Amino acid sequence: MKLTSVIPQLSIPAPGIAGLQTQRYWLECERVYTYQPIYTIEGRLMAIEILTVVTHPAHPHQRIAPDRYFSEVPVSQRITVLKEQLQMLVLKQSFFIQNQILASVNVDGPTLMAMRQDPALKALIEPIDWLRFELVEHTRLPQESSYASICEFGPLWLDDFGTGMANFSSLSEVRYDYIKVARDLFVMLRKTPEGRNLFTLLLQLMNRYCRGVIVEGVETEEEWQDVQESPAFAAQGYFLSRPVPMKTLDDVVIAFS
Repeated sequence: MKLTSVIPQLSIPAPGIAGLQTQRYWLECERVYTYQPIYTIEGRLMAIEILTVVTHPAHPHQRIAPDRYFSEVPVSQRITVLKEQLQMLVLKQSFFIQNQILASVNVDGPTLMAMRQDPALKALIEPIDWLRFELVEHTRLPQESSYASICEFGPLWLDDFGTGMANFSSLSEVRYDYIKVARDLFVMLRKTPEGRNLFTLLLQLMNRYCRGVIVEGVETEEEWQDVQESPAFAAQGYFLSRPVPMKTLDDVVIAFS
């Protein structure tokens, strides 16, 4: 459900506009799905992340930030988007099975909780053992919840560690499968020798809480080399691949040198 760039001057209803008009605007939005590969530090494709391109018919060439879109639509609409993504992935299941590749789909906390009440969605998810849900924000568990209840859809990934609520407090509540480090944190720590040392120590510590760390936003060869020399497990970013249309999946590079 993510995308990194937004074209400015998009005409979005102002907060003071009538509620029904605003709601209609967001429900009229259209979606196209792309993916971005995730490579291990050895250069092998381990997964792809599904991304969402959002536009409005009134301005079809101007993209709306997905996080803005998903914050405006109700959870029921987010479930609809999730079903669209899963149905699209199922059509490509032979690719994931034959190449032993995972697919990560972004989901927020309220949507993850709502998924438990949708039998049709649960039936769709159950046979897809190469699917991983990636929490776009850490969600504090309700007092009556447990790790088992939040992870009933399989191993969870944590997105954007180092931003918002995705920090060390989140690691004590849920045992994530993989944890993704936000580009902002990665770039900040690379600026000084002390920061580079801290980055190494940080990843070593994080590895105790998960199977591996994925560094997001790798945009240059130098950044890729730094990740390869770090305790990270994998990386994604423009240097490795920009988001590309789902129709190109069969042509994705399996091994990146």
